[in-house]
Amino acid sequence: MIRKESEDVLNMLLVKLFNDILKIEAAAIKQGECSDLSVTENHIIEAIGKNREMTMTEVAKDLEITVGTLTTAINRLIKKEYVERRRIEEDRRVVLIKLTDKGEKAFDSHAQFHTDMIKSIIQELPETEETVLITALKRMTNFFEEKYNLLG
Repeated sequence: MIRKESEDVLNMLLVKLFNDILKIEAAAIKQGECSDLSVTENHIIEAIGKNREMTMTEVAKDLEITVGTLTTAINRLIKKEYVERRRIEEDRRVVLIKLTDKGEKAFDSHAQFHTDMIKSIIQELPETEETVLITALKRMTNFFEEKYNLLG
């Protein structure tokens, strides 16, 4: 295959893969026990993490969104009983958020979705192809992190 054809195929595959994963994730959420959550809300729950308490600023920074945008989403998650919020006594301006028991169940469910997805991919590959896939994805990740200054 000449280079231009490879570029076209790789572009098509990456775009399709990205879109397919988003569709599969959205469908899995809607079919699961936490069907009242959006993909975005699931990602917020994932960012907060299980058994952790974080400031709104930390979560917003991790997700690369504004605190105002996060506040709107957190208000919805509190109403749905996935997250709780409290201010610290030493500085009432600091707002801490953490998952409720219901939120931890959603976190576990979403983590299981990712585990199942990866296991289903790996089980179909011979070990040599698995190694090649991981190497290629690491190189792509490094490339995007360096080219688009995503290193944190």
